Amino acid sequence: MKNILHHLFEHKTLKREEAKEVLIQITKGEFNEFQITSFLTVFMMRSITVEELTGFREALLELCIPVDLSEYKGVDLCGTGGDGKNTFNISTLASFVVAGAGEMVTKHGNYGVSSFCGSSNVIEYLGYQFKNSEEDLKRDLDKAGICFLHAPLFNPAMKNIAPIRRDLGVRTFFNMLGPLVNPSRPGHQIVGVFDLELARLYQYLLQQTDSRYTIIHGIDGYDEVSLTDKVKLIGNGKEELLEPEDLGFRKLKPEELYGGETVKEAAKIFVEILNKQGTEAQNAVVIRNAGLAIHCLHPEISREEAISKAEEALLSGKAYEVLKKLAN
Repeated sequence: MKNILHHLFEHKTLKREEAKEVLIQITKGEFNEFQITSFLTVFMMRSITVEELTGFREALLELCIPVDLSEYKGVDLCGTGGDGKNTFNISTLASFVVAGAGEMVTKHGNYGVSSFCGSSNVIEYLGYQFKNSEEDLKRDLDKAGICFLHAPLFNPAMKNIAPIRRDLGVRTFFNMLGPLVNPSRPGHQIVGVFDLELARLYQYLLQQTDSRYTIIHGIDGYDEVSLTDKVKLIGNGKEELLEPEDLGFRKLKPEELYGGETVKEAAKIFVEILNKQGTEAQNAVVIRNAGLAIHCLHPEISREEAISKAEEALLSGKAYEVLKKLAN
């Protein structure tokens, strides 16, 4: 690790194979926490390269416990997190709405690291038992149309890094990797990113796969459609910059997306929205994000029709039924 740190401290970058190898060594516990912290810090001080991100991604996919859910034609809605906006759990709620609309969702997630409440925090609080058995995940999909792939269960090698990430409490390149390392390798992805430079990295990586994807970047720093400002959408061979009004709703104020201060409070907001007790603003944001996922699955229909399907799934109570089925 000394040689690698010296290399990086001289403002040099890693080749793809070097990045892959060093991350494998880190996960195997070959370096101490001070060396790992120094390594992570480098990528907080400068931008990560495509080669480095590709190598890190390949390492985690090689190390993970794979599951084959391809028969379900599922979509993953996963943001990088780390946008520091303290919103309610928008992409997780949107996942339930997509399932409520009759689609399949293979949601990848984790506990919050740079925020207090990640998708896994709220789902676990609501009683969901995480699992990594392919049969159990398929059972969830058959029963509720959604399953949750809790990252630590599929990448046990990450246990050496998790405490360091928690202690740092800020976003690292692992936030960037989350949406790229779903062990089920879904064919459809909605990926939220907190900055445009990272969106370009994702675009480069995802266009080399056979997946259908939509990368979402709010130009005011959100990693989802927030309706607080313009949003950049990058898909298979297409880019758009949309105003909230282009998505059929007014511009929102950031405080309308407040997510609470505790997991208990976040879970309360989560259930209220699913149970048709959300505010107009909360519903609008969840519906737009879910609509984009439905459109990613069904590009043959218009975006407006996809958003309409999401609206019906939320306001009819079908999304709430998905939660109740999953909890039983």
